[in-house]
Amino acid sequence: MTTKVIKPQSGPQEHFLSTPADIAFYGGAAGGGKTWALLIEPIRHKSVPGFACVTFRRTYPQVTNPGGLWDESVSVYSLVGGIPRQSDLMWKFPSGAVIRFAHLQHEQNRLDWQGSQIPLICFDELTHFTRNQFFYMFSRNRSLCGVRPYIRGTCNPVPDDDETGGWIHEFVGWYLDEDGYAIPERSGVVRWFVNLSGRLDWADTKEELLAKYADQSDPPQPMSFTFIKSSVYDNKILLRENPTYLASLKALDPVDQGRLLDGNWHVRAEAGKVFNKAWFEIVDAVPAGGREVRFWDFAATEKQVAGDDPDFTAGVKMRRVGDIYYVVDAISERMDPPTTNRAVINTADQDGLQTEIRFEREGGASGVRDSRQIVSMLAGFDVRGIIPQGDKVMRAKGLSAQAYAGNVKLLRGSWNRRYLQTLHDFPDGAHDDLVDASSGSFNELAKTVRENRSQRG
Repeated sequence: MTTKVIKPQSGPQEHFLSTPADIAFYGGAAGGGKTWALLIEPIRHKSVPGFACVTFRRTYPQVTNPGGLWDESVSVYSLVGGIPRQSDLMWKFPSGAVIRFAHLQHEQNRLDWQGSQIPLICFDELTHFTRNQFFYMFSRNRSLCGVRPYIRGTCNPVPDDDETGGWIHEFVGWYLDEDGYAIPERSGVVRWFVNLSGRLDWADTKEELLAKYADQSDPPQPMSFTFIKSSVYDNKILLRENPTYLASLKALDPVDQGRLLDGNWHVRAEAGKVFNKAWFEIVDAVPAGGREVRFWDFAATEKQVAGDDPDFTAGVKMRRVGDIYYVVDAISERMDPPTTNRAVINTADQDGLQTEIRFEREGGASGVRDSRQIVSMLAGFDVRGIIPQGDKVMRAKGLSAQAYAGNVKLLRGSWNRRYLQTLHDFPDGAHDDLVDASSGSFNELAKTVRENRSQRG
C-alpha cells in the first residue's frame, strides 16, 4: 500500500502554514502554490467537533471550473477521511468538522452569512473581493469549538488604485518597497493593528496598541497580521512537473508579467505599458495565405460642434500567417451613420470575400436590431457581431502579449503613425477606437487557435 504524505514545501509555503498571526496573506505573484496551501490549512482541525472552514472565491465558476478549488480539494480531502457533498460544495469529516467552498459574487452576498460563526475563513485571490466583503466576513470569524478564529488569504499584486482590490495595500503596504516589490526581510514579520471605525492603526507590538488605547472605556482589540511573499521560483514541484509554466508567465503582456512573474504591486496599465510603439515592426509585404479578419468598432455620433471629441469609427484588418499577426489596414474616421454604412460596404467589397467581417455588438434589444441591420447590408459576406467580454484593457491583453513578443507586424502605410500612437497612448489616450478594433480582430483570430489547441488536448 502506497502512503501519500501531505505537507508544505519548505520555504514560504511552510512559513505561511506555521505563522501564528490572526490574519495572514500569502503570495504576491503567480505559481507560488497559494491555492494548495489554503486547501491543506484546515486539515489540522479535521478531528475537532464543531470546526468549520469556509474558503471563498469571488464567483461560483471559479470554485467549480475544471481544475478549480473543488477539483483540487478532491485530491486532498479524500485522502484524510473527508466525505464529499458536491451539491453543497462541502466536505464532512467523521468528527463532524466541515470544510465548505462558497462565492461572494455580488456585494450583497456577504449578508448571506449574517449570524454565522466560522472559525477559519479563507479567501482565494483576495484582491477579487471588495473591502466591505472582507471586513464583513471578518466579523463572522468567531469560534465555539476551541479553535482560535483566524483568517487566511492568497493574493496576486494589484496597484493601490484598483477599484476592487486596492484596499489590500492597507495591509501589505508596509511589506513593499517604494518600487512596489516585496521586501524579503519583512516577509513573515508579524505586525499588529486595531480597526477604528474602518481606519487601521498599526504598531510593531500588541503591547504598544494596548498602551495607546488603555484609557478608553471600551478599547479596541489588537489583531496580528503578516504577509508572506512567494513566487513561482519557490514552487519546485510545479517547476519540475510543469516546466512550461514559467515560459507561460514570461510570455504574458508586460503589465501582467510585472505583476504575476516579477511580483510588482505598483505596475498598472498605462501609456507605453499595454502597447509600445517600439514593439511593432513595419514590413513592406504580408505573406499570402492564413486567415484574415476585419473588425469594426462603431462610434455613436459624428463630430458636430467645436469642442466635441467623440470617438472614431474604426475598422482594423488583421491576417494571421503561422504565428505572426499582420495588421494589414486600419481605418479610423468620424462619420455619420449613412457615411459609416457606405464605408463599411465599400471596404468589404475592396477586402473581398476571403476577409471575415466582425463587429462589436451592443447588448439589449437595440444591439440585436443594429446587428441584424449590419448583417443584412453585408449579405454575401462572412459577417457576425461579437458581444465584448471584459473591459477594454482585459480584451487587449492577448494582443499586447503577442506584440511584446514581436509577433505583431504592421504593413507599411499612411495610417501607421496614428495607429501606433493610439495604441501607445492606451489606456490614457483620448481615444481607444483603434485599440478596440485591433483587439477584436486579434481575439477572433486567436480564438480559432485556442479552439484547435483544446481539441488536440
